[in-house]
Order: sequence, then structure tokens, then C-alpha cells
Amino acid sequence: MTETPTPARRYIDNDPKDVILRLPGIGNLMIIGKRHGATHERIGTVESVTEDNGLLRCGGVAQDSCIDPASITKIVIDTSSIMNEKVYPRIDFNGADGLPVFAVVGFGGLEPFEAALEGLVMTADASIPTRPQRPERAPVSPEDPALAPLNAALSSGAPITIAFEATGFSQRWTGVVPKVSPGMGFINVMTEDFHLHLLGSTVGRWQEERRGDGALMRALDPEGRPTGLTLSSETAAAFSAHSTASEQLA
Repeated sequence: MTETPTPARRYIDNDPKDVILRLPGIGNLMIIGKRHGATHERIGTVESVTEDNGLLRCGGVAQDSCIDPASITKIVIDTSSIMNEKVYPRIDFNGADGLPVFAVVGFGGLEPFEAALEGLVMTADASIPTRPQRPERAPVSPEDPALAPLNAALSSGAPITIAFEATGFSQRWTGVVPKVSPGMGFINVMTEDFHLHLLGSTVGRWQEERRGDGALMRALDPEGRPTGLTLSSETAAAFSAHSTASEQLA
């Protein structure tokens, strides 16, 4: 008898908390936050999921995120992404606006992914749309305001924290910026356990706040609204070469 193939796209009908608690079983994975032109990705095993006042914290050597499961209204599995004959399964934890509060991509293939989710209630639905193709992007301008503090941090060699916050989700990474690489329309900072992809022309300026000997840089969009992306360091010298166009707060 021919075995029925697993549908590429399915809904998970369980409580979001029950699904998030299973992330450690997937193994090596990427947790993704994406809004307002910023894509913030942590890569590695989720070693623990703990609850704190209704929030779930995913921790590990290469993971540091905080999730409000109450902000998630629909969970979608997509196993259609295949590269070099390997499946990279994805879970989108979507909010009321239909966009992901956050997403997870498994790097270990389909077997550990399906094993980790075994027993959950899933519904196949042919109407679930496929993920859109990536559009062509204009090259990043050398004068893009987003570049200045990242290049300053690169030059200083000081550790910084790159944090991302949106409704229901926050995530952070701390380390030394090894390289700032504009490409395919994005400004990219990449290490083994962290990727930042910042779409060109989405940061209008940075708002700087001094904190003792340190500083926090808050990305504002071209209309002056916070995007949820921040850079911070315990030493303000990390950003001392940033653009003079940034707004400083005492």
C-alpha cells in the first residue's frame, strides 16, 4: 500500500504554549523575529523553555528570546522548503494581523522536527498559501543611516547587544560585530549563532540615549517611529563614530 505523504502545509490546533514547549526537541534551529525591515535570527538549540508571568523564555548558549503565547492566534507548519535534498521545516506563529509574531526553522531535517511535534493535533488545508518569492531589492546606499552605528561598532571592536522587540516577542544577541555586509538590498551582520538582516532605507535615523558609561541606539523609521530594533553597549565609545544626524538624549 502506498503511504500518504505528509502535507507540506498544516495548521497546528493546540495551544501555542504546548507547541513552544516542544522546541527543545527539534534540535538545531533558527528563531526569527521580523518587522519594520529588521529580521533578527538566533541559531542554535533551545536548551530550556521557562514560564515567567505568562511569558515563555527560550534559553540556551545561542538562544535568548521571550514570547507571549497569548499574542499567537494561528500556527502554521510549512515543510515545502527543500535545499540539496534536505527539508528545512518552518513554523509560523502568527498574530491577529496574519503575520508571524515569530517563526522557527529547523536545521536538522524533517525527522527530528516531526518527532518533536508528534501527538499534536494538525489539520491539512490546501488553502494555506505558499510563501511568496523574495522580491528584487535595490542595492543599499553607502549613505544609508542604518550603517553608521554598525560600522562604528565594527571599528571599535566593543561588544554590543542587538535586540529586537515587537508585539508578543523579543530577542537579543550580544557579541562583537565581525563584519557589516550590505548585499541583496539588506545590511547584514552574521555570526555562527546570529543573523541580522536590515532592509535598506527602513531606518531614517538613530535616537541615542546615554546610560551611564554606556549607550542605547534606538532605530527610528523615516517617519520617526521606533522600529523595535536597538543597539546597546556598556561603553558609549562603541558608537562614538556614529552619524551626527542621530538624535541624542541625555
